[in-house]
Order: sequence, then C-alpha cells, then structure tokens
Amino acid sequence: HLVESGGGLVQAGDSLRISCTTSDSSFRMYVMSWFRQAPGKEREFVAYIDNFERNTHYSTSVKDRFTISRDNGNLALHLQMDSLKPEDTAVYFCAACVKSCNEFTDVLSDYAYWGQGTQVTVST
Repeated sequence: HLVESGGGLVQAGDSLRISCTTSDSSFRMYVMSWFRQAPGKEREFVAYIDNFERNTHYSTSVKDRFTISRDNGNLALHLQMDSLKPEDTAVYFCAACVKSCNEFTDVLSDYAYWGQGTQVTVST
C-alpha cells in the first residue's frame, strides 16, 4: 500500500517535493519509480531508483530538474522537483517493481504496486 503526498499548486519556476510512504517493510527490496499522467495523456515514466540508491534514471523532460531519492529506514520515496514548468502539471504516482527488476525499466506493466497519485499543478 503506497501513499503519495505533497502535491499542490505552484508557480512556474518554483520547487516542490512529493513523497510516497508505506508500512510495508519489504519496501527496502523494491525498485521504485515515479510516473505521471496529464489530462488526456498516457501515464509516462519520470524517474527510477534501485533499492540501494546505486542507480537512478530520469526521463529527458525532467533530467537536471528533478531528483529522486529514498529513505529505506523510514520506508519513504521522494521526488524533489525544481524549476517547475506548466508542462509538469499532472497526477504523480509512485510505483514498486517487485520481481525481475534488476535492470532499469520504465515499462508500466513491470510495476506491481501503485499509489493513488498526488496532483501537481504548475501555473504560468
């Protein structure tokens, strides 16, 4: 059970940090990613982090602006979003890949557990 929080309405150029928490102690074993879905568009990959924070990957559209991190001790995943743009407006979802996740994947069907999403709105 994943729960996102921290979304809201910000202006272009602002920063926002969203989080994903769980009570599942197996979180430490999960590869985690953030996805987002804008109105009328398909859900898309945003950022990935492996279970030991050795490897991260970002979509081209957010690279150098967003930073994914995790706190395995507190069973939490974070996404620091800087220099936000109106096109970043979307519902943001955290997702857990629990099997066959040794390599980076941005394929939605590889992720077994999803949160309910948190809305991020960036105004001009």
